Amino acid sequence: MKIDILTLFPGMFDSPFNESIIKRACDKGLLNINITNIRDFAPAPHYQVDDYPFGGGDGMVLKADILDQAIKSVKTDDSWLIYLSPQGRILNQDKARELADRTHLILLCGHYEGIDTRVLQSVDEEISIGDYVLTGGEMPAMILVDTVARLIPGVLGGELSAHDESFTNGLLEYPQYTRPREYEGEEVPEMLLSGHHENIRLWRKRQSLLTTLLKRPELLLEREYDEEEKRLLQAILFKRE
Repeated sequence: MKIDILTLFPGMFDSPFNESIIKRACDKGLLNINITNIRDFAPAPHYQVDDYPFGGGDGMVLKADILDQAIKSVKTDDSWLIYLSPQGRILNQDKARELADRTHLILLCGHYEGIDTRVLQSVDEEISIGDYVLTGGEMPAMILVDTVARLIPGVLGGELSAHDESFTNGLLEYPQYTRPREYEGEEVPEMLLSGHHENIRLWRKRQSLLTTLLKRPELLLEREYDEEEKRLLQAILFKRE
């Protein structure tokens, strides 16, 4: 996958993509991330990228002509242009999986008071990372890249799996344990030490349902249950094994 990020602050991306899994994905050629400075498309000598909003008001608005040139410099027939905006659709795991199937993403990072609305005509979709306002779209872009990139085949490799993670099947993930078996009086559940794979699978699904019920009960209202999940959830509600 190729990802182009359009930003006024390219230095913000120097470190996040040069560490850990994202860096390894880039090194293996699974991911190609390019950072473009929007200011490079502003005319000399002042390289002004913003101006006061028509009608008055606080803040500055990024200029349509400058943004349009920046977008056209990286856009191809396969591109999917995303504007990181608090007005966009909330990023979730389903949206991340959808974006992971694309070959080229362009992420437009707004700043100041936003962008000239006329630019939105060329945007494929707006995405938000939550119902709050940030100073710019750079950090949301980082989060989107990390969320999407790890779903690209080969990025996580054999050591990690995205299949049983929180939100993958509409539930939160089951509890995880590692050595030591006992820590400060709390021991690893015996079921996980039994070696009985089917019982472990059922235990994990039950714990996943229980964790979701306790932490994010609204998620349980949004899903359809198979017969096994119905039995497990009934056992939880009526405190049966």
